[in-house]
Amino acid sequence: MRYTSVFTFLLSEKEGRIMERKTPLYECHVAAGGKIIPFAGYLLPVQYQTGIITEHLAVRNQAGLFDVSHMGEVTFKGPDSLANLNNLFTNDFTNMSDGQARYSPMCNEEGGVVDDVIVYRRNEESYLAVVNASNRQKDVDWMKAHLSGNVILEDISYSIAQLALQGPLAKEILSTLADKEHIPAKYYTFIQNAAVGNIPCAVSNTGYTGENGYELYLSNRDAPEMWNLLLNKGKPFGLIPCGLGARDTLRLEAAMPLYGHEMDDSIDPLETGLGFAVKLSKENFIGKKALVDKGESKRKRVGLRVTGRGIARGQEPVLIGGKVIGFSTSGTHSPCLGYPVAMALVETQYSQPGTLVQVEVRGRKIDAEIAALPFYKIRRS
Repeated sequence: MRYTSVFTFLLSEKEGRIMERKTPLYECHVAAGGKIIPFAGYLLPVQYQTGIITEHLAVRNQAGLFDVSHMGEVTFKGPDSLANLNNLFTNDFTNMSDGQARYSPMCNEEGGVVDDVIVYRRNEESYLAVVNASNRQKDVDWMKAHLSGNVILEDISYSIAQLALQGPLAKEILSTLADKEHIPAKYYTFIQNAAVGNIPCAVSNTGYTGENGYELYLSNRDAPEMWNLLLNKGKPFGLIPCGLGARDTLRLEAAMPLYGHEMDDSIDPLETGLGFAVKLSKENFIGKKALVDKGESKRKRVGLRVTGRGIARGQEPVLIGGKVIGFSTSGTHSPCLGYPVAMALVETQYSQPGTLVQVEVRGRKIDAEIAALPFYKIRRS
């Protein structure tokens, strides 16, 4: 999963000014030379002294360690948990087993995306939903407003730390600290009661980089010890700490959508290519009627390979022959490919790979062509 680039902050009533939270790893980031910025209500490292490109390539070739403790965690408990999940989210959780995870958008009544989440099944009456950092309060309010039956929702975000160990050598690193049975073997599965270096945690085979890797959920108290332990054990494998900058370039190469860019309250999940997680065969979910009534999508998320000079970012017009056919949603220079790439939402009739387009960047038109997604893809173990 994912973070949004729209900064939200916590207001300190006592001081009457904006105050950002610190994750349990804040001092670790400062000690490691992290460049700290305010992000999603937290002070987080955008990069370390190594730089974004080095951090990006470490994840692609060896491994990187991210602090994603700013993400939100919400629990559903009670006999009606499953019914509420199936109503709130577009995916179907009926056939999930204990220890499985599943990705899903969460829609409003008009079919737009409120947020995208990952749901973990602990048992038939207990689930964990991980939400985007900047949307946490909005999501919690939305979920609570649409609950029914015998279910208890609890926001446990401030008591949970989350670390992401990502890259082709992530499993080798984790294996030096955890028994085999504490390392989930399949993508989108998790071990609820695991131990890494004798530190209790949950370990999931998930990530937001397009690489093999793991996300560890643990108490705030244990987070610094786990962070340092992983970095020390991972050093011979080339593991380095990585910041928000590399996390964004990695997810973009892998064409992983980002809330506030490739989806929002006005963009539906079918337009942005998330149909695999939208089960219209379900009896009902919030937004289903709107999605069915819309019919075939008139817009489609595509890749852009920038062939001209410049970088397309987000919210920039995409044109053919002077006609606006859509807009870019996010873009960057790809460290792996060696040229600028972007994602865009364009009219479906112009979405064929190879179609020549232009992107208007600050009044200047830059040549590009529609490209297949993802830009970078691995074969998962």
